[in-house]
Amino acid sequence: MTGKLDIDHLRQWIGRSEEATDIVTAQLIRGLRATLFQEVGEPKTGDAAPFTVHWCLAQPVFPMSMLGPDGHPTRGGFLPPVPLPRRMWAGGEIAFLQPLRVGDESTRTSRIADVQVKSGSTGTLCFVAVEHSISSPRGVAIRERQDIVYREMTGSAPATAKAPPPKAQHREIHVSDPVLLFRYSALTFNGHRIHYDRDYVTRVEGYPGLIFHGPLQAALIIEMAAKLRSGKPPKTFTYRGLQPLFEGSEFSINANETADGMELWIANAEGQPTMKATAVW
Repeated sequence: MTGKLDIDHLRQWIGRSEEATDIVTAQLIRGLRATLFQEVGEPKTGDAAPFTVHWCLAQPVFPMSMLGPDGHPTRGGFLPPVPLPRRMWAGGEIAFLQPLRVGDESTRTSRIADVQVKSGSTGTLCFVAVEHSISSPRGVAIRERQDIVYREMTGSAPATAKAPPPKAQHREIHVSDPVLLFRYSALTFNGHRIHYDRDYVTRVEGYPGLIFHGPLQAALIIEMAAKLRSGKPPKTFTYRGLQPLFEGSEFSINANETADGMELWIANAEGQPTMKATAVW
């Protein structure tokens, strides 16, 4: 998928909104806990869900005939039809106001906030900012901004000298297993083939292996931050993807205390950060 990028046309999507509703079920919570390396347990009605359960709720459902070659829906609906083939989450910011709980009917209201085009080391980049408000019967639970980046298929960032891995006060180590990636794709009804189709991601998009979801990295960071603060999530959480994290190797979740919160990051097996975040309580 390649075509002329008409920024004036794409910016006509700014202000477009949609709303979707879903139920927080005990089965969903069990699956998400297992995927986030938590004790699965037997969640009951009223129990608090993992903090990023909203990324699993009310996901768009399209027939197979409306999917593009990358497994995403064909473009031009709610999101603008950016004519660049690679699409990934670049980062975002989340404000946690109150937890979603088992049994809640959750409503997500989404709005296109901005569309910008920039030039980077890998070519043309198009950033789409989407604002979300997630509510439960008790009121607004989460406010969020997601930054989605679209980029060209060709071109890679020039090689740079690797900085020494940062030292962490707190660290957890896990393995980026293909089953973990599959489970998260299933929980979020994410058909993007870069997370489960090795032939596609290596032969078509040119990556060396399956790519770890950006939201899954962010979810693991948030849960670690809350665990270090006796289960309390940050008031604001800001995160940014730095480079892909691939399947088949160890990765670490890291945290350092700061004056007003924490600096956190995911690092690959070489210790190089793949996502950085700040959390403020």
